[in-house]
Amino acid sequence: MDVPHVSQLFSPLSLGPLSLSNRVVIAPMCQYSAQDGQATDWHTIHLGQLAQSGAGLLIIEATAVEPRARISWADLGLWDNATEAALAKVLASVRRWSSMPIGVQLAHAGRKASTARPWDGGGAIAPGQAHGWQVLAPSALPFKAGDPTPAALDDAGIDAVVEDFVAAAKRAVRLGLELIELHAAHGYLLHQFLSPLSNQRDDAYGGSLENRMRLLLRVFDAVRAVVPANVALGVRISATDWVEGGWDVDQSIELAKALEARGNDFLHVSSGGLDPRQQIPVEPGYQVPQAAAIKAEIGTPVIAVGLITEPTHAEEILVDGKADAIGIARGILYDPRWPWHAAAALGAQLAVSPQYMRCEPHEARGLFKLAKQG
Repeated sequence: MDVPHVSQLFSPLSLGPLSLSNRVVIAPMCQYSAQDGQATDWHTIHLGQLAQSGAGLLIIEATAVEPRARISWADLGLWDNATEAALAKVLASVRRWSSMPIGVQLAHAGRKASTARPWDGGGAIAPGQAHGWQVLAPSALPFKAGDPTPAALDDAGIDAVVEDFVAAAKRAVRLGLELIELHAAHGYLLHQFLSPLSNQRDDAYGGSLENRMRLLLRVFDAVRAVVPANVALGVRISATDWVEGGWDVDQSIELAKALEARGNDFLHVSSGGLDPRQQIPVEPGYQVPQAAAIKAEIGTPVIAVGLITEPTHAEEILVDGKADAIGIARGILYDPRWPWHAAAALGAQLAVSPQYMRCEPHEARGLFKLAKQG
């Protein structure tokens, strides 16, 4: 008797307390469409369509923990009652029609803040100019030559950053979000403290690896203390700066172990973004080796991401034990039904809202099962 094939990509996975129906994770993607940090109708449209995709988890874009933490003036935030209420409205609409777990990525852009939207050029905006403000960093080193010089955070400023993450996490819990991801990747503030290229402090937050990890671990511990046990808490990192002398995989492994000891529920492994000198060998799955190297050293579930666009490639990564879940980002913007097509290609089944059941292709009968709504 033939044993039916079971796709790894469409098998269940637990990220700490959160159970996912499959291992397709919609990674955070900035939309640059908020007003004063407040979610808009665009977010209802954008998150609503992604919540109908059949993925196992949807993570909301980098969400600033205070106004100066935004990448651009049009970024989403979660720092006051107005930003919380706006996101609550969007979530209520999305949840009415989808039971997909939803998380949020809490972020501080540090020296990469105060920029124009990408379609407006994306360049740094100096303090005093429209939509510009003074950016913050571990050291007074701009991201690239010609950018405004950031203000180096003092002890009081560092304490305020920790409290901002805590306050935003409390708001995320009130919103009923089921997962919180701390953004320590792509050259933003927590990553800036990790890398010796951007962190040239000579105090307790600079120099040794232990010191450079201190802020992220403080933020993690402080957020962990206020997040209830039924909410998953994890971290996104850049495993390497792709610059000699910068943050690398060996340091990432030590960080992953330290986070695991503190109860980290998942690690989302990306790379780069800290230094314009980066040399990235971009190809399908180019970040998977870093994810695999880290996964080999810890028990924490690892999410791999980065030009993983083909279902068979995603399946192979999981079958080979290189990661536990697959993050899809730009690929799902291009194809918002990527999980449907992946399930069809891999002979799997996934839940679909009843409004869409009748579109099941004849050649893929049995692909759809009924999803719960509301």
